[in-house]
Parts: sequence; C-alpha cells; structure tokens
Amino acid sequence: MPTTNLLLKSNNELETSIKQKLEDKIKSKFDISLLSVIEESADKPRARKLIATTVSQIRNVLRDNILLLQHNIEYGFFRNLTGGSFLAFIVSLIIIASSYFTGDIATRNLGWILTIIYLLPILFSKVIINRYGKYYAKILFEQFLTI
Repeated sequence: MPTTNLLLKSNNELETSIKQKLEDKIKSKFDISLLSVIEESADKPRARKLIATTVSQIRNVLRDNILLLQHNIEYGFFRNLTGGSFLAFIVSLIIIASSYFTGDIATRNLGWILTIIYLLPILFSKVIINRYGKYYAKILFEQFLTI
C-alpha cells in the first residue's frame, strides 16, 4: 500500500522532517513507536505490519474528512478501472474470436476497438495506481498533521 511505503524509513519520497512530524504525532496520539532504520531493515515485515496498523488508526481518526474521502474514491476508482479492464479485455478477445467464426466484420472491428481501449488501462495500471495511491497517502498524512 502506498501509505505503508511512504512511512517506511527506507522510502525517501516524503521529506525527513515530515516523517518525523508524523512519527511524533503517531506517538503522541496512538502511543505507537515506529521502528528505527536499523530495526526496519532487520525486520521489514514487522515494520510494514506496524505501519499498516498505524495507518488504520489514522484512517479511523479521519473518517469524516471530506477531502480524504474524495481522494480515496479517486484511488478506488482507478484501482477498479484497471481490474475491470482486465476482465473486459478478455471479453473483447472472445468477441474477436467469435467474430472470426461468424464472419461478422462489424463485430470484429468492434472487438478490436474494445481490445485496444481496455488494454490501455492495463498497460498503464502501475503508473496510474501508484500516482493516485501516493496522492491519497499524502493527503491522508497532511490531514492527519492538521488535526
């Protein structure tokens, strides 16, 4: 999850001072201490579990935040779009295959158009999901720091 990745000490996408402010606020609000750099590198799964628990606590605190809800919806939309595109891509391939058996050129052309349309989100899924996931994570942390 992008929220977990951004809080890892080994991740440099967030400014160190912001991470420190987040850790201080997490410690004061939830009495949870995130692992140090050495502890994290020695036991990454434990660090990820601890951060995931912390993020769920942050989400509970920000449950009624409208800005965060909007970004969560956007992130969810693009995750669902890529997942649905995979299924639609398979169906469009079936349409193409069946059009070859029936000899229907209009259906074949439609199948090729749909195949291309549904292939694009699949090809760019990693970029899209990472981008909107990071937006969501940054908004989550920004809103947490403001309460």
